[in-house]
Amino acid sequence: MSRESAPRAQEGAPSKRETGPSEDPSSRISALEDLILARLDDDKAQDVVFIDLKGKSAVADGLVVASGRSHRHVGAMADHLLRALKDEGYGRARVEGLPHCDWVLIDTGDVIVHLFRPEVRSFYNIEKIWSVDSPHRTAAN
Repeated sequence: MSRESAPRAQEGAPSKRETGPSEDPSSRISALEDLILARLDDDKAQDVVFIDLKGKSAVADGLVVASGRSHRHVGAMADHLLRALKDEGYGRARVEGLPHCDWVLIDTGDVIVHLFRPEVRSFYNIEKIWSVDSPHRTAAN
């Protein structure tokens, strides 16, 4: 799966984060996004959504939301993604929620990944929180 095949909720400006003098931050973040989306595609993640937060939030440059079919599927996707991140040199990722695998959050620093069971995802509905046309943002504008 390429970055373009995941639906995008937002488009943003280039990142301003600095990763090092020899590496272009936007290409590093793009490679990280591609790695995450490809790994989730390989693991048969369902309803993968990429939300571009570049220039919109200091929290991260991107947000990925995906569903797994069961606790075991969510746990396996998280484990495979963490191994792929470590193998590619992004090993500093922080993880929450692995024991139960209802909602696993993987924070790579530049991209935050949320892996849900479908029922939990529909309950929290974080895509709506971060989307441009969210009702609470529309009312504030």
